Amino acid sequence: MPATSLDRSSALPLWAQLEADLRARLQAGEFRDSFPTDLELTEAYEVSRHTVREAIRHLNKTGVLKRERGRGTVVNSAEFEQSLGTLYSLFQSVESTGVEQTSEMMRCEVVVDSIAASHLELDESVELVLVERLRLAGGSPLAVDRAWLPTTIAKPLLKVDWTHTALYDQLAKAKSPVPNQGWERLTPIVPAPADRTKLGLRKGDAAFFLERLGSRDGTPIEWRTTIIRGDRYRFVSDWSTGGRNELRPSSA
Repeated sequence: MPATSLDRSSALPLWAQLEADLRARLQAGEFRDSFPTDLELTEAYEVSRHTVREAIRHLNKTGVLKRERGRGTVVNSAEFEQSLGTLYSLFQSVESTGVEQTSEMMRCEVVVDSIAASHLELDESVELVLVERLRLAGGSPLAVDRAWLPTTIAKPLLKVDWTHTALYDQLAKAKSPVPNQGWERLTPIVPAPADRTKLGLRKGDAAFFLERLGSRDGTPIEWRTTIIRGDRYRFVSDWSTGGRNELRPSSA
């Protein structure tokens, strides 16, 4: 196992140098099959077990590695990470990591959907534009994404090539309103067989189910549901004492 020699004359602690080197090797694609044991790292880097454990502790703390019962330290396979509490684009969050995000169109048409209409505060018989896509990251399935929008703002979307683009970018190009506020609910689920097949998941594999209501200056303009692979994507929430949370409608 090749290892970079650590600089014992540096002011940077050995554990921090070791952490940086392991992080670089992980980003380069090493250790996909298995991560070295503490003893292997101790011998390869010629450092104490305490130094190794401190470096591993920090990699665990930042989510790069994780401890699993019966397996020891393993690489966290989640490839993409998104902070909650902000308006974000799945397209941008994937592409910001250097991975190409593409889509396979499933449906892009005018529909009537009473549930989506109710979220958009419209009559249940009103026509909506449905954009339904299989989202891929690096060519592999990541999410099944369904977005409903009023036809008054979304008709131009019917002519879009969705292979490599983002919904909000296309709304902006059409000079239609883009969400600037809203809420999102995140629930762990086992997807239905059809969605599980599209995502390449095994029976019993879990995923995230996201519900999003996007509004423009208080007016709902987007109802979206997304089923996203839990083994490729993770969410992080920032918090502070004294913060105030707003309650959202219960799904019950």
